[in-house]
Amino acid sequence: MPAYLGGTPAARGRAGLPAYCKLLLRLLCVFVASGFPHVRAHAGEPAAAAYREVEWMELVPSSWHPEKLFEGLNIDELADNDPRAIKALEAIGEEWRNAPVNPGLKGLRIKIPGYVAPLDWESEDRLKEFLLVPYFGACIHVPPPPANQIIYIAMDKELTGIRSMDTVWVYGVLDVEKHDSGAMGAAGYSMRPDKVELYE
Repeated sequence: MPAYLGGTPAARGRAGLPAYCKLLLRLLCVFVASGFPHVRAHAGEPAAAAYREVEWMELVPSSWHPEKLFEGLNIDELADNDPRAIKALEAIGEEWRNAPVNPGLKGLRIKIPGYVAPLDWESEDRLKEFLLVPYFGACIHVPPPPANQIIYIAMDKELTGIRSMDTVWVYGVLDVEKHDSGAMGAAGYSMRPDKVELYE
């Protein structure tokens, strides 16, 4: 994972920048333009009792407009090693790590679907910590989403039968608490779930 998008400031030195800045800028631009892709609930499926079903875009404050970062930026004119491309990626990375959350969701009992990005495997099939993310490959194969599109999940008991990038439902009380997972990205929300089950 590119360090300048998910890592700590010390890990984001220019020497670590890859030769595909232009591609990453295009990818991030598409994500923003599409309103960030995400897993959706089954149409017409009732939410579990006592849990409010939440869509990923509800986690994003209506006052946040990341598309402004791309205003005046003509990606076609940039080369991968163009200082403007590098500066743009660094600015986007900083905005992503500090993306504002929706404080109105704090303390709500919610149900939300997403993909599993593991942080700590107790063994091959036992999981204690992971990031819940809205689209496949996030934080692992493609850059992490903004902090307001990542939920840090800490299990009280080991979770079995769940693997990397499995799609799951997570049930529990949402907290507005930042958790920095280094190169994997920064989460703006956290949860100790009551239940995690495969999305079907």
